[in-house]
Order: sequence, then C-alpha cells, then structure tokens
Amino acid sequence: MPASPLCLFPPILPIRHGMLKVDGRHTLYWEEVGNPNGIPVLFLHGGPGAGLSPQHRRFFDSQAYRIILFDQRGAGKSTPLGEWRDNTTDLLIEDIERLRVKFAIDQWLIFGGSWGSTLALAYGEAHPQRCLGFVLRGIFLCTQAEIDFFLHGVRWFYPELYADFIAPIPMAERADLLNAYARRLLCDDPAVYWPAARAWSRFEGRRVFLLPQPEEKSSDTLDLGVGRLESHYMANGAFLSEDQLVRNVGRIAHLPAVIVQGRYDVICPPLSAWRLHQAWPGSHLDMVPDAGHGALEAGIAAALVRATEQFKRTRSFD
Repeated sequence: MPASPLCLFPPILPIRHGMLKVDGRHTLYWEEVGNPNGIPVLFLHGGPGAGLSPQHRRFFDSQAYRIILFDQRGAGKSTPLGEWRDNTTDLLIEDIERLRVKFAIDQWLIFGGSWGSTLALAYGEAHPQRCLGFVLRGIFLCTQAEIDFFLHGVRWFYPELYADFIAPIPMAERADLLNAYARRLLCDDPAVYWPAARAWSRFEGRRVFLLPQPEEKSSDTLDLGVGRLESHYMANGAFLSEDQLVRNVGRIAHLPAVIVQGRYDVICPPLSAWRLHQAWPGSHLDMVPDAGHGALEAGIAAALVRATEQFKRTRSFD
C-alpha cells in the first residue's frame, strides 16, 4: 500500500533549482532542498528515465539534510526528454561529479533505488572518497540474469502483463524481445516509438506494488523517458561488465550501507539484494516482508526513513 503521510517528512519546496548544461546535447534539471549547512545527500532516481517526484524530497529531515536531486540525462525536466545518445553510465557519473563540484560538496550520502541503486554503486565504486555511505533500495545490478527476469521472468507471476507486452511484437522478432523493443523505441518516428514507449512503461508500472493500486493516467514524460532509456541501458548491459558492481564492491566496503528490499519485488527480485549484502559484510539488509518494489509502499518507505534518521544521528547504520 502507499506510504501513510505520517511515514514521510512533510512536503517541502526546493530552496533553489536550475538547469546545468553538461555537453552539447544534454541539460540537467537540479534541485537543492533543506538545510544548506546540513548533511549532504544525493538522491538518485530510478528507471533509468523515471525522473524526480516531489515525494522524493520527503525521505529526509530537511532541518538536518542538504538534499541534492536531479533528473538524469533524458529524464523528467532534463532536456532533451528521452534522449539516449551521449547517455551512458560513465557520463552519468561525470554528471554527478559536476553537481558535487557545483555545490562545493566534499562528501555526501548516496541514496538510490532500483536503477538509482545501480548508479549509486557505480558512482561509489568510481569515487569512494566522495561518499559518506549508502541507502539503497530495490537492488538492480544489471546482470544478464536480472535483465532476462525483467523481460521474461515476470510471466510466471503476471502472465497477462507479459501477454500484453509481447502482443505488439511480431512472432518472428520475439526471440529477441529486448532489441525488438529497442529498435522501435530508439527510432525517430513518433508513430512507432510512442506506442512502444507506452507498452513498455505499462508493463513495468503495473507490477511496482505488491497490492494493486488505482491505475493512474499515463504520463508522456514518464513513458518516453522510461521506455527509451531502460531499453537503451539494458541493451548495453548498463555499460558495465558482467557483475561488475559486485566484483568491485570492495572499493566501498569500508563505508556504511543499508539495503532495503521488498520480499515480493518482481521487478528487482531479492536475490540481487542478498548477493550485494553477502559481498558487503558491513552492510545492513532490511528485507521488508510485505512489500514489492515501490518506494512508497508503507514498509519500504518506513525503512528508508529509519535509515536516513539513523545516519543523521550517528553517521552510520549501527
């Protein structure tokens, strides 16, 4: 179920926001929220391509934290929307460093869920000296097994969603469903990419929560960002070598971390969170027994707030 309003901190507006041009193609939207003298924390949204929500500001005590949020390349209010060219994990890591320098932050807590956990780990392993610790949710390591599960494993749980997802793809192309969708999503013809984007986004969105939710009106911004960028990153293995994030976890293993995972997550199944926890002996794994993938499910939201509150008090998760 969605988080109770009491589970999160009150709604808050940014103290400032703006756009940062990072190259000749991409310009990023950013927000600064909370106490300018507080503990710096970077929020990394999911997808890739899902973008920010005002709810994302509410996992943190705004009197204690200086919260930096941004829409990643091709997502949300960043421009161009859905742009996959010049969009790789290494470039996103460079963008994060640009933001850190812009805000004159030496070190920050890294908070990310789903694809945000992938990017958080990749950034941390590239720049461990810039990290205070990690709060990670719905772990996605972008291994081939996880990509295969995202696309095909769900049919064991939601056969009707899978049937709807494959229906637009001719039988001859279904042996390589990912590239069949990528060809459509990354083409330049709106008559081709819009139906594919909406089908992809619906395929994912209808299995985020453990319990059914009222179906919301589709958002073109979300559909295009998620459809194009998820297919682009999955088709390229997130521009990581196989299991790179687990193999390199020793670079950040000295830092505190809490891993929050829904037991019945059918987008990013619990095995990935378990594998990361096993490779990171000092990490804390909070397996929420009555939740799926959504950050705003009550148990997951409560666990995330507990983590940020604990870090606020002790700068650790002990």
